[in-house]
Amino acid sequence: MKYLILSFWYLFFITNAFALGVNLNEPKTIKSDKIEYDVKSQEMQASGNTEITNQSGQTIKLNQASISKQDDFMSAHDIELWLGKNVYVRADEITKKTDETIARHAIFTACDKCDSFGNAWEISGNTIIHDKSEKMLYFHNAIFWVYNDNIPIFWLPYYAVPDPTVKYKSGLLMPNLSSTNNMGMQINVPVYINISDRHDLTPTFSFLTKENPMFQLEHRLNLDRAEFRTNGAYTHNKDGENRWYLYNNDNIELGENARAFIYVQRASDSTFLQKYGFYDYQPYLDSGGKLEIFGQTSYIVADAHIFQELRDTYVSGNILPNVRGVYQTKPLFAETYLSFTGDLLSVYGKNVSNQRIIGEGRIVSPWTLWGGNRLTLSAATRYDIYNFKHTAVYDPYYPDGIDDSYSGAKTRFLPNGYIEWGLPLFNVQGDWTYILEPRARLTIMEHSDSKSVFTVNNDSAGRFLSDTTLFSNNRYAGFDVWENGNFNDYGVQWIGFNKNNNIEIFVGQTYDFKKHNQEDRDFNDNGFRNGFSDYVGRMAYSNNKNIQLSTHFRIDRKDMDLRHIENSVYLYHGANYLTVGHIWDSTPIDIYSLTDQDTHEIMAGVGLQITNRISIRGNLIYDIYEHFLQQHSGGIFYNHPCYYLSLEYTRDNSVRADYIGGTTFQFKFGISIDGKHY
Repeated sequence: MKYLILSFWYLFFITNAFALGVNLNEPKTIKSDKIEYDVKSQEMQASGNTEITNQSGQTIKLNQASISKQDDFMSAHDIELWLGKNVYVRADEITKKTDETIARHAIFTACDKCDSFGNAWEISGNTIIHDKSEKMLYFHNAIFWVYNDNIPIFWLPYYAVPDPTVKYKSGLLMPNLSSTNNMGMQINVPVYINISDRHDLTPTFSFLTKENPMFQLEHRLNLDRAEFRTNGAYTHNKDGENRWYLYNNDNIELGENARAFIYVQRASDSTFLQKYGFYDYQPYLDSGGKLEIFGQTSYIVADAHIFQELRDTYVSGNILPNVRGVYQTKPLFAETYLSFTGDLLSVYGKNVSNQRIIGEGRIVSPWTLWGGNRLTLSAATRYDIYNFKHTAVYDPYYPDGIDDSYSGAKTRFLPNGYIEWGLPLFNVQGDWTYILEPRARLTIMEHSDSKSVFTVNNDSAGRFLSDTTLFSNNRYAGFDVWENGNFNDYGVQWIGFNKNNNIEIFVGQTYDFKKHNQEDRDFNDNGFRNGFSDYVGRMAYSNNKNIQLSTHFRIDRKDMDLRHIENSVYLYHGANYLTVGHIWDSTPIDIYSLTDQDTHEIMAGVGLQITNRISIRGNLIYDIYEHFLQQHSGGIFYNHPCYYLSLEYTRDNSVRADYIGGTTFQFKFGISIDGKHY
């Protein structure tokens, strides 16, 4: 109904357009077989074929028009009005008296001459009334026609809508429907409620054939320096359970150098989102807030997180709070600068908690030397203070090396530094430029096995060697687990490019000057070894026209077996495209939890423009190892100059708790006016 209402809205616009089009106070061109002007009554009479063009370029053709100078009276017959390239209105008669304009036997279309065999759609009305004082449009006996006036689709005996000068108006929106394999048919009826120009909400009533009705709500509020967004849903299902979800996202600007965020994500249970179609493949829900304060060379971020786990096999701890600050000085000399970092973290779980304070100071000194050699020197010192309560920590004096419930404080001092060298070598041949750059970095750290890892569960339990982790002073993904000992990264990068093509190849390796401890028992499975590591690298190509290719890989140093590869292919030409993503990984999840199978998945998407109006698109995710199609979708789309429609299908084969998969069919239809969808 939303799209029909908008079309009627355009139909009623003609009444205002007629009045504006003949306003004598606006410069315009009037052509007529005969024009008479009564000086006494200040009224103009146009007889025969008459054409009026206003300042905006709109054209009105009519017969027998009578117009007062004050624009408080007007009448005309056989009116034709073009509001746009294909937007056309015709009426047998129109009269205006003071604030009321009446059009009789009117036809509106935004498809004038779009197809050789007729207009795709038209809307007719016996009587259309525009009340300028009320800013309302009223129509009687309105009919929506397909292809001229051959097939009637929709009829309303009476309807009222706001005129074009009204920006927002409360009312019923277009109902939509969907179907799933376990919920049946779902019909959603949204209602728009306008509170002010910056404040509105949309309640939606959902009727399901296999479940009880559901109520949904969207709330929006915009202020000068803040915006607030809330949406949620509630149902009392057939099993007698109250099921719901609530999402909230608020952004608040606090002056020029600070801003705050408040976010809420909660659900009644772990499967509500998936069962009712709100699930977006997120593993958990996150509620909390964040405060950012920033300057030219410094910033402070304080945030808190309360998690709701949606996975059956995981238990999330809450973060209350996490405060991190960074300050960087101006160059002390040349390009040398100092940076200072502080981090405070407090994590709470079920009968478990720990707090962490980290302070680090670092000096970085980059230099460009003779022959183009680039040298960067850096040194840092870091001190950590931890307080644990009933936390599992590593302890060599306990069975399996783990104290399952440790309470107390631990500290560690972590001095480190690195020296990095690079030499970019340039070569120009014709329109091609080639760059070959060997790089090497020596990282030096304290070697103390007992201080490398504190807790079994921490914020950085995984270490995975890849081309992106080389040349990092800490190859773990967080703060708690820290490198232990000295290592050397080295590699070579080759780049070739011209106006239309870009090619990149990188290969590298790391060497560890240490023997790994018990905590690194799965070190080899992550690509690291006692000594030389596996080889890692990447290759990429794009021609800036229709091809983008990339691959990231890891190869076993001893037998040259492939151990990890990620591929991405994107081919496109106009609206046609093919995208393929592939990943194969023989490594564990992290260094503490080995998997008993490889990760082997493929993701693909395709889009084909069959004609200039018809296209098809599809996507899939397939687990090659399990021979399991995780998710797939497809649709056909038709874009006419005057309307659009689509039919889409989605199948989700996820299995979680009491929910197994889901199939959704979705049909959409809308009207286009001058190429804009409604």
